[in-house]
Order: sequence, then C-alpha cells, then structure tokens
Amino acid sequence: MQAEFVIVGAGSAGCAMAYRLAMAGAKVIVIEHGGSDAGPLIQMPGALSYPMNMKMYDWGYRTEPEPHLGGRRLACPRGKVIGGSSSINGMIYVRGHARDFDHWRDQGADGWGYADVLPYYKRMEDWHDGGHGGDAGWRGQGGPLHVTRGKRDNPLVQAFVQAGAQAGYPVTGDYNGQQQEGFGPFDMTVWKGRRWSAASAYLKPALATGNCTLVRALAQRVVMDQGRATGVEVLRNGTRQVISAQREVVLAASSLNSPKLLMLSGIGPAAHLAQHGIDVVADRPGVGQNLQDHLELYIQMAASQPVSLFKYWNLFGKAWVGLQWLLAKRGPGASNQFESAAFIRSQAGVDYPDIQYHFLPIAVRYDGQAAAEGHGFQAHVGPMRSHSRGAVSLRSADPNADPVIRFNYMSDPQDWEDFRRCIRLTREIFAQPAFAPYVRHEIQPGASLQSDEALDGFIRDHAESAYHPCGTCRMGRADDPTAVVDPHARVIGVQGLRVADSSIFPRITNGNLNAPSIMVGEKVSDLLLGRDPLAPDNAQPWINPNWQVSQR
Repeated sequence: MQAEFVIVGAGSAGCAMAYRLAMAGAKVIVIEHGGSDAGPLIQMPGALSYPMNMKMYDWGYRTEPEPHLGGRRLACPRGKVIGGSSSINGMIYVRGHARDFDHWRDQGADGWGYADVLPYYKRMEDWHDGGHGGDAGWRGQGGPLHVTRGKRDNPLVQAFVQAGAQAGYPVTGDYNGQQQEGFGPFDMTVWKGRRWSAASAYLKPALATGNCTLVRALAQRVVMDQGRATGVEVLRNGTRQVISAQREVVLAASSLNSPKLLMLSGIGPAAHLAQHGIDVVADRPGVGQNLQDHLELYIQMAASQPVSLFKYWNLFGKAWVGLQWLLAKRGPGASNQFESAAFIRSQAGVDYPDIQYHFLPIAVRYDGQAAAEGHGFQAHVGPMRSHSRGAVSLRSADPNADPVIRFNYMSDPQDWEDFRRCIRLTREIFAQPAFAPYVRHEIQPGASLQSDEALDGFIRDHAESAYHPCGTCRMGRADDPTAVVDPHARVIGVQGLRVADSSIFPRITNGNLNAPSIMVGEKVSDLLLGRDPLAPDNAQPWINPNWQVSQR
C-alpha cells in the first residue's frame, strides 16, 4: 500500500492536511488507530464530559506523579478517534493572540508571525456570529470549519460579562477578531446543534474525493532508508506491514505521540535512544522537550436562585435534554454551555492577556461530577504563559507502551504568584453587582482560604490540566540545536519527514489549542504542495494603550 503522502493521525491538523492535499489531486493515506465518531456522546455538544473519559475514544494517558502538585497524576486525554482531540474536546474555538505568533516568528519560526497565519485562519473558517456582533473583517467565510456561538440566554452567562465591565475590564464583541482582551461571547465548533470536528469539516470531505484513504492501524515507527523517510510501519489487524510514501511522511499524531514516534524511529536525544536499544538516525536533543500546557482552577459559587443547569443534573433532566437533542438538535444539549469568556492581563506591564476565563452556568468538573451543593456556577481560570517546562520520553522501545509524560507543573515560582492572582481577581469579579442576585457563597476555594499559604495549598490540591499539551517538537531555524523541525515543518537532520500538529508550537498560545492546531495543518498543506504561502495580512490587533501602567 502506498500514496504520495502518508499522514499519521486523523486529528485536527492531520484532517486539515488530508483535505487540502486530496482537493489538490494528491493521493493521501491517513493512518488512524481510533475508530468512528458516530454516536450521540461525541456528536451532542452538551455531552462533552463523556467521550474524554471513555477508553473507546481516549488514549487514557496520565502524567507521572507531579512533584509540585503533591504527587498527583493528572489526566491527559488525547483523542483516539477520527477527528482526534477535536472529537472529544470542549469545542471552544480560540485562535490565540497576535503576539503569540509574533513570538513564534521572533524565536526562529520564520513565516509564522501573525500576519502570516491570519490568512490561514480566515481560509479555514465559516464564521457565524449568531447575532452577537463581532469583527467580520477579521473572520473567514465559506471555509470548512463552522464556528458559531451559543444562544447565551442564561442570566448567569450575561452576568459574567456585566460583572467584568463593572470591575473595569473592557468588553469585546469578538476575542478572535481585533481585540482579544476583555469579556464577551465564546466561539464554538458547533454547527446545527452538532459537534463540528476536524473529521466533519475536513476528513469526511477528503475521503469523498477518492484521493484520500483512511487506514485503521497503530503506527509503530517511521521507516528510514539512508536518512530519508520512506514509509510507516504499522500494526494492522495483528499483522505488521509498511505503508510507503512516494513523497513525504507527516506525523500529526499529537504532542505526545508525535515525539514518541520520532524516538521509536531513531530521531531524538541519542543517549535516551541508546538506553532503549534504538539505533540513532538523527541526534535531535529537542525531541520530547519543551512540553507545555495550561493549568486551571475551578472557582465555584453556590447560587441563591435555581437558574443554573443543575436542574438537568438528574436522570429525568438528562433524558429530557437528550430527547430534545435527538429529535431536533436543540435545547441545552446543542451547546457546550461555555458561552461567555474573558481574556485579561494579570498586572500592569503585561502587554497582552495572560489569563483566560471559561464561564460555566453550573458547578461541575470535567469528569461530569457536580458539586454537592446543587445550583451554582463556576469560572475556569488559569495563566496562559507558564514558565514551567516538561518532557515526553519513551517508557520502552515497545510501540504499545504509553509514553512517559512529565509536565513539571508549577516548578517555576512565578506560576504560584500568577495562580494566586487568578483566584483573587476572580473573587473580585464574582463580588460585582451583576452577580449579587445569584451568589449564595463560595464553594471553592472557600472564603476561609485567604492567605498565600492557604491558596497555595488549594492550588496544589485542585489545579487541573486544561488539556492543551504542546511544544514537544519545537519549530525553529535549522541551525538551532534544540529545534526539531524547521519553519517548513521538516524534521531537521532527515529528509522526507515533517511534523504538523501542536507539538511544533515554540510556545503555547493564548486559549484552547484546537484552532491553532488546525491552522498548522492548513499552512503545512501548502508547504507540502510546494505552493506559495497565502499573502500576509497586516491587520493590527488592539493592545490596551495603558498596559504599561494599568492592569485594566
């Protein structure tokens, strides 16, 4: 079996590349270990807590014991299904801030500044503002990826934005447009009441062209011949076989599995490969390093009125929500319920937002367990640019073994200061008049926790991953010894092999990572086809003119 291009991973970037390559007439094989995305637990937006906790759809990875979080092992879900993590995520759509991509460019990712990536965001989007306003000139129309907004008819959702304004923060009609900073509506990858994953947007149309073939198999390693990638060895129906690439192999297997596959193929830190008896093809010490993520806390409030989604948090309520969705794709199940957002700066002297909020009109965990106190609401809050760095490494030379995942969360003292500030700023927002009719008391951290020491204990015990791992195959210039891929996403030191997923991010972007991961697939598809990049768009983002002297 062979094709011009072989892509490992039918996730966010892999699906985008498959579509663009197939539409250009190239023959593509996509290797994916996961199965179908059919079924209501994936397709119903309101059921988002279920697929990421199911072995059928999730690789089930966990971190090693995190020494700065009391030795806790945190869940690290990654999609094992067509669409990858876009089929099990929260469907939140955030491009990232313009300054994020300018930082990429300045750190050696030439051609990846904001002016360079904005045209690809526009190309991939079919944006629908839902009547809530926004920056149409900054958004795309007619692309494969539907981006919508919820109804925002819950009074708590409105109160969150009003409270932000009362606290002195700006309001933004479109954080994916000119102005990210402020409080406003969330964007989601939902269309006509259904999850609109990368599989729906890209893979299924690619398969329909006849130029793209999906192969269900587990990738074992990249086959190398005299320093060139010639194919991928897979385990398929219990049999090992090689899928050959006439032009190039592309790894789009996630920031956890792409570095794992590189190391299994002899590309990585030479000493680490030797420990596992793997012959070294290219000594690239950066493979698996630079691992980053967003941590977050759930600041939960008990509600004094029965206005939250808790009224559906029982057998009858869930059945009613499910029936509405099955029959008409309407009701609470047709939204991810993350309908208000905020991006703010933590202090004066920070030039663009470094804190993100997800507001949810119920007090509940990602694993679906609701707070015992009934009606409530919460803000997910966390710093966007942690200084801590971790690594992904091999557990053994067995491709079936899970990678060793060490984020080294909270290892930098600045992270503790940033998180304490997040808690105190959130309390201030919930104390605004807009929330006065709805607040009964603080569930967590709890009003008794006020000192730095008390807050640090809460952070240590309760900080959770926002599920945004990235950075493990960092993009940089070819002469950078710590870079893994060059600005064309080509693996440095070998030929015919690229990486295109969130692992190539030099630094984590603001917000959720699905949108920038898809953008990477869009941009790398042009590089694979030898096309000129889309013309730069030099639109200038809004930066608070008082950022040097004011926090808001």
